Amino acid sequence: EVQLVESGGGLVQAGGSLRLSCAASGFTFDDYSIGWFRQAPGKEREGVSCISNSDGSTYYADSLKGRFTISSDNAKNTVYLQMTSLNAEDTAVYYCAADPDPFCSGISYYYHYWGQGTQVTVSS
Repeated sequence: EVQLVESGGGLVQAGGSLRLSCAASGFTFDDYSIGWFRQAPGKEREGVSCISNSDGSTYYADSLKGRFTISSDNAKNTVYLQMTSLNAEDTAVYYCAADPDPFCSGISYYYHYWGQGTQVTVSS
């Protein structure tokens, strides 16, 4: 059974940092790309970042470059999203997802498996 379990969300003050984790199981982790998406209330889901577990290439949404960093620990089948300088606009439910294409993208259509999400709330 494929599982993606996010953790690390919570309440943080503006300017603070959080690290999200996505623990994956039930598929060949090294063959997949893992992406992070977020959805704020009343807004569409947007791609945040992704990483290819085959070659380590990454993608970031232009608006988030320099603040968010994605990394992968293939030995633990876990992907991390380090978020810094958080602001109220980063408040959302954050989801991780798995894409069987080794070349990752920020387009949710390509992702086959999804986690349940973790809430990130940034207080101003």
